[in-house]
Formats: sequence, structure tokens, C-alpha cells
Amino acid sequence: METIVLLSPKSPDSTIHVNLKGMNMDFKTLLQTTEYSFIRNHKRFGNRIMFLGIGGSYAYGTNNEGSDIDVRGVALQLPSDLIGLTEFEQYEDDKTDTVIYGFNKLVKLLMECNPNICEMLGLDEDQHLIKSELGQELIDNSRMFLSKRAIKSFGGYADAQLRRLQNAIARDTLSQSDKEKHILKSVMNALDDLNRRYSGKDAGSIRLYIDKAEKPELDTEIFVDADYKHFPLRDYTELWGTMRTVVRDYDKIGKRNKKKDNNHLNKHAMHLIRLFMMAIDILEKGEIITHRTNDLPVLLAIRRGDYMLADGTFSPEFYELLEEYERKLDEAAGKTMLPDKPDRKAVECFVERVNWYAVTGELL
Repeated sequence: METIVLLSPKSPDSTIHVNLKGMNMDFKTLLQTTEYSFIRNHKRFGNRIMFLGIGGSYAYGTNNEGSDIDVRGVALQLPSDLIGLTEFEQYEDDKTDTVIYGFNKLVKLLMECNPNICEMLGLDEDQHLIKSELGQELIDNSRMFLSKRAIKSFGGYADAQLRRLQNAIARDTLSQSDKEKHILKSVMNALDDLNRRYSGKDAGSIRLYIDKAEKPELDTEIFVDADYKHFPLRDYTELWGTMRTVVRDYDKIGKRNKKKDNNHLNKHAMHLIRLFMMAIDILEKGEIITHRTNDLPVLLAIRRGDYMLADGTFSPEFYELLEEYERKLDEAAGKTMLPDKPDRKAVECFVERVNWYAVTGELL
């Protein structure tokens, strides 16, 4: 698969990029700078871009003065991708926080109701930077990709945000023994996917448990009993890497920039609620609404830290809000008129139409 990552040095126009990071910038002017010249000049882009828009905080309307500018888009496949030997999934330019997906990759992610991809189709008109006729067709037909899969996809992303909050708060507020219990729970959650993959296979087992610590500075600690045979090495390293990452993250306590980390926690909390809001719209209305105009007072209050207490934990009001949105999501999931799976026949017809144009330059 061709995944291009650009790591070029700063261009002479970098000052323009920084100066334009205001709240009311003209994003289209930004595309004319040298930093974004790849959008105009790369063989895969130029007039092959279906649409390009703003992503991240600027897309949601929750940006502040420190917000980065994210650009997201989709481009037609090259003929060689469709009838030749090349393959293309996405292009990433780290310097400008730009990601442009190949059309076929985008469609696959849309059919899974991937939150990061769905939101690209729910921008306001003035948040589009480039849009072709086929790009408009894709946006106009966004409903054909929507299904009950949004319940798990958006819910899964929200659950990941919630775990980040819980883990960070646990690092700062729990006793050593309670932290050890929290680490154990986090490790077990992280290993769920691996357990599912090897369900029913007799590759061995791993047992994690808490006992009296052997390290003098700890009261209790987690111990491991492992017994594996004929276990794939790459999966073995993934297993231990996952556990190592969780433990290492907890060991960072006392080495953090608390103010900076609290800002990140407030941002995670805001995105947690935003994901619920978007999922509810999809299930109730069949609409993707990325720019949360009507919800900004609540979202910005969370991002400002209005729901965070002095000790770095979140107030009861925040958890009441979270509980209310969890209830609304469950209710919307039970009542939604969306199909179990996206309309595959409609998607297939649209994909054929777009890819025929990508190869021949003619519309079916």
C-alpha cells in the first residue's frame, strides 16, 4: 500500500502559516502558501481532489487560540490504482496536519461509520476549501453510508476517550494499591482484542493478578504467570508491548506538566460528549453534523475547564451530563430507523460511477 508521509523542513512561508492561525482566518488563502503546494502539484491531487475541508477543532467550532489547523480530504484514484499495479490509501503531510484519502479507502471507512471519516461529510458549506461536482455528490449521498454500525463505532471512540480520562485521574488521585488495581484493569481491557483473536486456540495462557509487592517502595504489585507454546513472535511482542505501554504511562506520575495535562483532559472530556452528540444526530436524524453550532456553549465550557475541580478530577455535574448523553444514545439506538448495515448496492453504484470517471474522464 502506498502511504506517503511528508517530513520536509520549514518553508519560507511558515511565518504566513503562523500568522494565519487566528480565530477568523481565511483558510483558502492558507492553501496558496508554499507549505500547501503539494495539494496543487502532486500528481495525485490538483484537479483529482474531490473535496478538501477543515478538520479537528475548527471543524467542530471548538477551536481556541492554540488550536492546530487540520485539513482533510479525498482524491480520485489514479487509473493505475484501478486497472494497473499501483495502490493508494492515504497521503499524510505532518507539517501541515493534512490527510488526503484515496476514494476507495474513504468509502470502506465510511461503510464502517468511522467517526473521523464521517465528520468529513458533515461540514458547513464555508468549511469546504475545494469541492468538485463528484465531491458534492458524495456529500449529498452521505446517508447511504449510515447504519446502526454508528452505535458501536462512535460508542467505541467515546469509550476510548472516557478511559483516557479515568486513567489520567487514577494516576493522580488513587492510593498506590488502588492504582495497581486500576493498572490491572487497564491492561486486561487492552488485551481483550488479542484474547478474541486467539479464542479457541491452544496457544497457551497468561494470568495477571495482584499480590504483596516484592519491591520495597510498593505495597502491592501486579504479577504475571505466562505459559505459551508455538505463539507467533510478532503477536508475543505486541502482547508485552501493550502491557509495557500501560505501565509506563502510569509511571509518568509526578513528571507531568499538570496545567498542560489538565488542558488535554478537558479536551478529551469535550470530545467524549461531542461524540455522543454526533452519534445521536446520526441515529435520530440520519444526519452528520460536524460543526456543533447549537452545542458550543456546553462543549466550550468543558474545554475551558468549567467541569474540572481543583484536584484535577471532574465534577459530579460532568458525570451527570455524561450519564444523560449515554441514556440519549441508548434511546436513539433503540428507536433509529437506520438499517443494520449500509446500503451496499447504492454504495457500489456510486463507487462504479466515480471510478469510471477516474479512469475515463467521463461520467456514467
